[in-house]
Amino acid sequence: MAEPFFIVGAPRSGTTLLQYMLRSHPNLSLPTGESHFFVPLYQKRASFGDLSRKDNLRRVLEAMYAQSANFLETDLHGLRFDLERLTEGLHRAGCTTIPAILAYLYEQNAQGEGKRRWGEKTPYYVLHMPLLLEMFPAAKFIHLIRDGRDVLLSLYGRQKDFGVYNSYFGAKYWEHYVATGQHVGKRLGPERYLEVRYEDLVSAPEATVRHILGFLGEPFDAAVIRFKKSGEPGKTPLLQQDLRPDNLYKWKTRLSYLERRIFEGAVGTLLYVNGYELSTPARPLPAFLRVGFRLHNAFKTWRS
Repeated sequence: MAEPFFIVGAPRSGTTLLQYMLRSHPNLSLPTGESHFFVPLYQKRASFGDLSRKDNLRRVLEAMYAQSANFLETDLHGLRFDLERLTEGLHRAGCTTIPAILAYLYEQNAQGEGKRRWGEKTPYYVLHMPLLLEMFPAAKFIHLIRDGRDVLLSLYGRQKDFGVYNSYFGAKYWEHYVATGQHVGKRLGPERYLEVRYEDLVSAPEATVRHILGFLGEPFDAAVIRFKKSGEPGKTPLLQQDLRPDNLYKWKTRLSYLERRIFEGAVGTLLYVNGYELSTPARPLPAFLRVGFRLHNAFKTWRS
């Protein structure tokens, strides 16, 4: 199969939308959820022992299932997660490393969907791109970046999931993902790493999709823009609609001036270098305010 690719970025940046779009391409297979197990399985690979043994292969699959059962049961649309059958298949195929096990699983899923190449979308993998490249040396990364103030609004909507309770903490949360991804991306170079703005994907989908597919070495297909919508009620409502150019820059009307001032004071430079306009003087916040916002967020997280 062709080299795998990963969609990464800060949470609530539109990575799920891009996932659904690209999986509508006739060559590209992506599960509809997030795995979360690539990094932890590889980090504790030594604990599984000799993977030429069936019992140890089974232990890897069991650890995978213990972490992400729902993903394995509902988001792999070309493969049924049968523990015994997969253990036997891995053993026959000579998969003796964690990357080989993961590649086998995703390749089997792709073949079941009639696709020739697999991808994966788990946003926080943007923090682990060097490790993923160690696992899959030919991998490519698509880093989706969205205006941090719109990300903040989305994080506010799921506070218990992401633990963001004020605009300063949300700004630093966004900065951590975006800045880390861009720092590593510069080292990876344009053959391995591509940055895409969510705003461009939504407002100019054909040009942006052509750019993404060119990076992947895949032909353009209009099915990516007319992507297959999600029929699952638990998925974001935007996955059940066509692209919405009006779903941009909601922060301009929904964030107060004070929230914008705090956010831009914390990460104004990163917003600016990524092409996002500033709406306030964006002066750095005093140290006592920065400490206060972190304590406030910690207290709210503890209470929840």
